[in-house]
Amino acid sequence: MAPVIRPRRLRTSAAMRRLVAETTLAPSDLVLPMFVADGIDAPREITSMPGVVQHTLDSLRKAADEAVRAGVGGLMLFGVPAAGDKDAVGSGADDPDGVLNRALSELRSDLGDRTVLMADTCLDEFTDHGHCGVLDESGRVDNDATLERYVSMSLAQARSGAHLLGPSGMMDGQVAAIREALDAEGFTDTGILAYAAKYASAFYGPFREAVGSSLQGDRRTYQQDGANRIEALREVRLDLDEGADIVMVKPAMSYLDIVRDVAEISDVPVAAYQISGEYSMITAAAERGWIDRDAAILESLTSIRRAGAKIILTYWAAEVAARLG
Repeated sequence: MAPVIRPRRLRTSAAMRRLVAETTLAPSDLVLPMFVADGIDAPREITSMPGVVQHTLDSLRKAADEAVRAGVGGLMLFGVPAAGDKDAVGSGADDPDGVLNRALSELRSDLGDRTVLMADTCLDEFTDHGHCGVLDESGRVDNDATLERYVSMSLAQARSGAHLLGPSGMMDGQVAAIREALDAEGFTDTGILAYAAKYASAFYGPFREAVGSSLQGDRRTYQQDGANRIEALREVRLDLDEGADIVMVKPAMSYLDIVRDVAEISDVPVAAYQISGEYSMITAAAERGWIDRDAAILESLTSIRRAGAKIILTYWAAEVAARLG
């Protein structure tokens, strides 16, 4: 008589399910994005992202230490300059006294190599037009002029202590330009986390509040079209050829197929960014009692991990790291 096959035997208890789990999530897989702002005296709540704030430098240092103690794998910093300090070329981005570079320096001094300190290497927070690059006379982003600004910004961030730089503007050749400049200046150990497949998404809305964006219009001429899959792999291969140390897909949850595709071709670690809109959707539904908040957070992160991401940027990084222990 043939044996009765019962796959459910391996689901009979929480202990059994843990034992046979095919996908695991560890605190070190998680990176916490953090915002530090000029011109505020106390942390300022981001209304569209309940539980997330723009930090002062002092509160950033405290929250960063708590996150590292919880076991997160890294911290990704975004700077928010005062509105009056923005200009057409994002001068605050490479100013050693700019808010982001000051924060990097302070955290590197506080934390040393206890965590991986990452910097957003993009101009959008610092430009008065809100685009990720320098605009030409017609109002379009000038790719090559933007690369020059990225190089200067990268060197400023490396000097300030960043372990990893995150060029997120989707400019052609950005990884190669930054890598060449870092190596020429002796920053051969400073890595590049390339936003290799970054899509133009409706789910970025809360982030625009978080960084005080001045953007009018959209970024569809340089961020990827959500309809395209093959194009993403082309972008990833280019970044790998140019020397990216980690490649990232952004957003995560609506692009899990892309995460899987990238994981299959990449010979470097793959990251995915659970972005502001994803955070806010789960938070809003949980606040209304429509879903189990903690279960939904873990399920969403596990899905990203299962798709192939080794590293997940999420605003729940510190909370989940503490929960996972």
